[in-house]
Amino acid sequence: MRSARWVAVAVVLVATCALAGCNAEKDKLQTAASGESPTSSPSPSATDSTSAPTTSYAVDPPTKFDGRIRTPDMLITGEQTLSDSLVKRVAALHGVADVLPLSIASDSINGRTLQVAAVNPDTFRSFMPVETAQANFVWDRLAGGEIAVDNGVSKQLIGKGDMMRLGTSSDSPQLHVGAYAPLMQPLAAGWGKQPWVQVAVNDKVGERLGMRKNNALLVSTGSTTPSRVVKPVKRIIGGTGGVALKVLALEFDAGSPNTAVLTGDSVTKEVGTFSYTNGPGGTIIPESAWVHNFIRTETVPIIGQVTCNKGMLPQLIGALSEIQALGLADKIHPSEYGGCYVPRYINHDPADGLSLHSWGIAVDLNVPENARGTAGQMDPVVVQTFKKWGFAWGGDWHYTDPMHFEMDKVVRAVG
Repeated sequence: MRSARWVAVAVVLVATCALAGCNAEKDKLQTAASGESPTSSPSPSATDSTSAPTTSYAVDPPTKFDGRIRTPDMLITGEQTLSDSLVKRVAALHGVADVLPLSIASDSINGRTLQVAAVNPDTFRSFMPVETAQANFVWDRLAGGEIAVDNGVSKQLIGKGDMMRLGTSSDSPQLHVGAYAPLMQPLAAGWGKQPWVQVAVNDKVGERLGMRKNNALLVSTGSTTPSRVVKPVKRIIGGTGGVALKVLALEFDAGSPNTAVLTGDSVTKEVGTFSYTNGPGGTIIPESAWVHNFIRTETVPIIGQVTCNKGMLPQLIGALSEIQALGLADKIHPSEYGGCYVPRYINHDPADGLSLHSWGIAVDLNVPENARGTAGQMDPVVVQTFKKWGFAWGGDWHYTDPMHFEMDKVVRAVG
């Protein structure tokens, strides 16, 4: 359906209730998990003798933190793995203090598109707010295969027992949220945060999600104003297709390009990735080449004319054709169709992430009687048919959206 330098802002973090050794701080830290403003900033704690639980996605435990904090001033993102040559050239620029390759993609989680970073816990922590960087339990749990979630993310997106499914398909990994922690430095009172990462996982989980390895590069300019480095960085990436630069500091230019990449390699191949700039009123403007190559207007059964991603259209046609053959065409009301390709942020708010309508891979059906947060009136056979054709249904989310069907996996007709 927002500096040159950082501004000092008090932040807190909280481990999930299962975290041993944090009981003494539980009540004081509870507001951090809900995203509310705490009245104090207690330091998180975990007993050194308690080891973090591990999963099949565990990687080597982090080494002792050296205490150095880097400022995440710029983010370079690409559709593919950034070349070693590009990384080395950026790192060698005058004014660049440090760089960190990592993987970044957008993931649909209970109707919200969140930015997920797959990282090496050892190196990523130094780019975090100081309280997060110094909290050993966050990095122990990340290395153990659990998830770290920014404490501004709504708890509605997280299931019982602090479990979170990354992705919407039935075989998407469901992992434990090991820590709620500030992952993005607050910019200043009233400015919010730059939503460049909201969920952190280790590299092994990122591989399971089909994330493109090291398709992003964090750049710290240290004591140098980021704007002094922007032009030479742009000269380096200028000739590389599908690569964009985003300034994360207060100098942020709302018109700067971004790169939209989904998790899941097979879906990404079918629907493409694109660079975009911000438009008015919470909309975005995808690059024209991607629109030309992937967005199509066609006539489909029951609904009529739609504008969607060409990678999703065969599945939409398949689902609607089968519904029609079952004699259930009257269960879908063409006059209540809510659209498919609508390039915008969720709720028209950049802090909420990109809507999957931006890719043209989601449709809203029977809108008036299927409002968010309700059970809706969608026919169960219609729902099951869409699922058969590779769609996830918003009615299954914690905060329901029963009008919404989105492409979750690639399904093609046989014969």
